[in-house]
Amino acid sequence: MRNGRNFSWRRSALALTTAGIFAAGIWSATAVAEPAPLDTQSAAPAATALERLPSFADLVQKVNPAVVSIRVDEEVEARGSAAMPDLPFPPGSPFEKFFRDLQPQGPDGAPRRRHATALGSGFLISADGYIVTNNHVVGDGKDITVVRDDGTEMSAKLIGRDPKTDLALVKVESKGALPYVVFGDSDSVRVGDWVLAVGNPFGLGGTVTTGIVSARGREIGAGPYDDFIQIDASINKGNSGGPTFDVHGNVVGVNTAIFSPTGGSVGIGFAIPAAIAQKVIAQLKEDGKVTRGWLGVTIQQVDDDLAASLLLDKARGALVAQVAEDSPAEDSGIKTGDVILNVNGKEMEDVRAVSRTVADLEPDTDAEIVVWRDEGRKTIDVEIGTFPENLEMASAAPSDGTPEAGTTESLGLALAETPDGVVIRSVDPASDAAEKGVRPGDVIVKVSGRDVKKPSDVVAGVEEASKADKNSVLLLLRSEEQQRFVALTLEKS
Repeated sequence: MRNGRNFSWRRSALALTTAGIFAAGIWSATAVAEPAPLDTQSAAPAATALERLPSFADLVQKVNPAVVSIRVDEEVEARGSAAMPDLPFPPGSPFEKFFRDLQPQGPDGAPRRRHATALGSGFLISADGYIVTNNHVVGDGKDITVVRDDGTEMSAKLIGRDPKTDLALVKVESKGALPYVVFGDSDSVRVGDWVLAVGNPFGLGGTVTTGIVSARGREIGAGPYDDFIQIDASINKGNSGGPTFDVHGNVVGVNTAIFSPTGGSVGIGFAIPAAIAQKVIAQLKEDGKVTRGWLGVTIQQVDDDLAASLLLDKARGALVAQVAEDSPAEDSGIKTGDVILNVNGKEMEDVRAVSRTVADLEPDTDAEIVVWRDEGRKTIDVEIGTFPENLEMASAAPSDGTPEAGTTESLGLALAETPDGVVIRSVDPASDAAEKGVRPGDVIVKVSGRDVKKPSDVVAGVEEASKADKNSVLLLLRSEEQQRFVALTLEKS
């Protein structure tokens, strides 16, 4: 939602024409009846109804001074093709210099640089000049200018930023106290509540739009902690980092993204809830960065098929697909195949709940985690670690032995043994495996919780599940160093 300064206006004119009919060119006073006065008495109920419509003028007047525009000037690499063909101009031709300048590389082969300006929004949260905005607005924050609603420009310093939640904190210096707004209770916001968005769309400066909360808890693939408030107040390029207010003037969200096929508002905007923003901003203000708790697992959602294969009463919690080496999870005994059901007494409904709950835990503190393992609940004590900045998950060790091939007709898979393990060579396009996204090249790590080293191990695991009269078999697959569980339906003979 970063927005350059260049934009265009499209002006349209509306022409009104009137035509009169004159009999023989003579105006007749009796030809046109004099209009009757409006019946104001019968219109009174309508006027009363209009008076009941909400006006946000007083609210806007109160919060506007705390909302700012943010301008970030930076140097970026020029875009273009990596190389241009030899030019059909003689040396020294004026055309030669013109076309050479269009190339992304300079004479020394280094990328050319160009000046760019990004525009966004923000809001003051303290009288001493702290301002909340989006991480993608400020970037590295080398040259940040804050423009207040009265046109005053102030140089700002980047205090800290958090790419995972797309939040950033900057600060301006002022001789006097600055107007500011406060965070509200985003957890109490309900679908259908009125909200106002204030920001700097398309670089126009302070602009107010209004709408309602359309949905809560939206996941849009922006990061591991997605939990957005969806609003239908118009959000456009340049609104990023601006506040979403409730009707009391409290900030309940930070505008950060839109869904749009055109790049403009179509009534689907997303705001970071104040409950999340407050915690992140507090850490940025204190340390300049965000420290999160770390367990060291890759987790995936438990669907109905996975729950049935694990004999879990319903689809809930988060299935551990991979455990990182030397992680708190490995040290405490959490295993691949465990389902995390509860953290410190709080039931975990899904993957997002586990991710957010663990991230909010203080590093170097103890946590009690309840997992589902071997058809029963097991309590594990874990010392929470600090989320590493550069995290590499452990990969399964390659298998040894003589190459082997095999098939599992009940699953529609053809298998082969490779140095990477048991690899799926082909998938029957009409099978349940194909429908659930199993692809050639996926490596089978486990079958029904047991390690496999060769295709015959997979075949044996499937046959064992079939003899036990199970409807499905649970496979742990690895692809591109990512692991996930898939419950595949067994075809009955």
